[in-house]
Parts: sequence; C-alpha cells; structure tokens
Amino acid sequence: MSIYRQIESNIESDFFKGKVIVLLGARQVGKSTLIRMLPSCQARKTLWLDGENADVRQLLDNANAARLKQLCAGHEVVVIDEAQKIDGIGSVLKLFADHLKDIQVIASGSSAFELRNSLNEPLTGRKFEYNLYPISFVEMVSHSGLLEEMRELPHRLVYGYYPEIVTHPQDAERLLRFLSDSYLYKDILLFQGIKKPEKMLDLLRLLAWQLGSEVNTNELSKTLKIDNQTIDSYIAMLEQAFVIYKLPAYHTNQRTELKKSKKIYFNDLGIRNAIINDFRPIEVRNDTGALFENFIINELRKQNEYSQSFAHFYFWRNIDQREIDLIVEKNNRLHLFEIKWNPEKKVKLTKGFTNLYGESELNIVHRDNFDQVISAFASLLEAI
Repeated sequence: MSIYRQIESNIESDFFKGKVIVLLGARQVGKSTLIRMLPSCQARKTLWLDGENADVRQLLDNANAARLKQLCAGHEVVVIDEAQKIDGIGSVLKLFADHLKDIQVIASGSSAFELRNSLNEPLTGRKFEYNLYPISFVEMVSHSGLLEEMRELPHRLVYGYYPEIVTHPQDAERLLRFLSDSYLYKDILLFQGIKKPEKMLDLLRLLAWQLGSEVNTNELSKTLKIDNQTIDSYIAMLEQAFVIYKLPAYHTNQRTELKKSKKIYFNDLGIRNAIINDFRPIEVRNDTGALFENFIINELRKQNEYSQSFAHFYFWRNIDQREIDLIVEKNNRLHLFEIKWNPEKKVKLTKGFTNLYGESELNIVHRDNFDQVISAFASLLEAI
C-alpha cells in the first residue's frame, strides 16, 4: 500500500539545484520508501548505497573526487542510506557537491544527532534538509478518505502512525513492541556518549508516564540517581533520534510566568504506549486527554514543517497555574489552542494571559472538530 507523503513534492522540486538533499527521520518511518517514490529516482538511473553495509563504508572511506566519479559512473542520482554510519560522510558529500555537480545526492539517516554533527560544517550552504515523521492525518485522509480516518482516531491514539502499523493494524501491538524494544533506539544505545543505557530507558519510561506534564529535571535526576547534565544530554539525544520533542514555555520576561519549564511529547503515540506497555482502548484509559493533546500537537507540527512555515510552538503557564495548551507564534502573531478530548468541556481564555498580551483568538480543539483544525492549519500559517 503506497501512501503519498506530503514532502514528496518539496524534495522533488530541489533536485539538480547543486545541493545535497538530506532526509532525516526515525528508523522505519518511511525514508527509503519515500525516496523510491520520488519521480526523479524512478525516471533516472539511481545508485543505492547502504551505510550499514561494511563494503559500502570501506568504499567511501577516504574517497576522493576521482574515486566517487568512477563509483557513480552512468548514474544521475545517488542515494546514501543510513549515512550516519559512514565515517567522514560530511567530507564525502562535500566532494559530491563541489566536484560532481551533475549528480543529485540524497543522504538519509535515522540519527540527526550523529548526522547533523558530521554535516553542518562541511555542507554549509550545500544542502537542503528535511525531516520525515510518522504518517500524518492529512496524508491518511488523502489516502483513505476523511470519514474513514475520523473513525480511526481511537486506534491512532493507541497505536500511532508508523507506516508498518498503519498497513498492518491487525499486528500493531507486536510490531510496536519490536520497534520500542530494540530497533528504534539502536543508534542511541550504541552511541559512545551513553554510559548507562538502562538509565536512558528508565528516563524514557518516566517521560512517557509524564506525557503532557511539565518536566522537572531535578526530580528526574533524583529519581534516576544521575546528574542534571546527563538528564539534559539524554533528552537531547532522544529528541535528535526523533523519539520525543520538547515544547518550551512561552514568556517575555514577566515575573509571573514560568520561564525554564518544558513539556515532553512523543513523535508517535504507539511508541509511547509500547514504552509503558499499555495498549488498552481509549474508552477505559485515564490518559486519553494527554494522548489527544499529544496527537493534535504532533499533527500541527507536521503541517508546520511540511509547509515550511517556520512557526514556533510553545505552551504557557503562570505561577497561578493558569495555562494554555499550545501557542503558535509566527511573525510576532500568536495563535492559541486549547485541546480537550471532550467537546462539552467549557474553555475560556485566562485573564492572566490577556492582561499580559491583550486579546487573542482562542481555538478550541476537540474530538468533533480536530479534522478541520488540522486541515486548515497550513493555510492559517501561510496567511500570516
């Protein structure tokens, strides 16, 4: 089952512009499938190199322009998959960009932490970079229709949007256990900076239990018996590996606001539920509200990135515990979102916020209107 990914046209439009295309995303999120679906890859002779193969790594080790030209002879497109596995990949890609301009190179990787560190300096001004996330609500609506995808909401909140989960729903639990137990964190746990992998996994479980709540680094440090700096570095690695992401607090240096707070959300809810071993249906769970909040923020973030709108996402809370679930800021304009599973729940904009920033439109998102909010979000950002 082939599902069209929203960034396909963006990537295709960047072909043969003299830059390397870098595609980042978690393992099994569909990077290779997306690349194979690109019209330019289908229409042109393409060389595929897998960085997990020892002979590929050896071939590219200390490569020069002449050797790369010989390797790629007769090909117009070169795909280097799992590029972070190749030592000196930044220098290799720089050679392509500087000396083999008639060849389009696509480098993909599942560890932004490793790959970005390798590419940033060598490829300054020489790359287009994209992130690929699990399948989006908008992509599934295009694939199977609005009514069908609306009906799937309870399933998506439990099992998420990984491509293999979407295409094999009958085997979702077993596949998610496999992903969360070993495959997804393979790069992280083998990374040399992880001295105690078991602490990383314990941290991940704690973050999963605290979904949608503010994260206190001091409390995590005391619970796990590791220092604050290590906690912060582990969270950064998990974020770079596309497992989680941080939502910072919005503030403008007001004393009554919480400035250093952050919330942690998961890029995929199926992975989150696998981590805590909870696949119960929505009807009997006590975390449905947090799951729905995470779902909505995920989908809005996907639309923001895929439309290349570059808006910033925050939450807001003051010392009186008044809060706003999501603030989207672009060009100094704020769009506020309160996310509630129950459409009957009454919501109004807190005066604590309006006293500081004036009146702003509050968008209330619930299970009966979420499709309209997600579908219109990219257009909303374009209008700013």
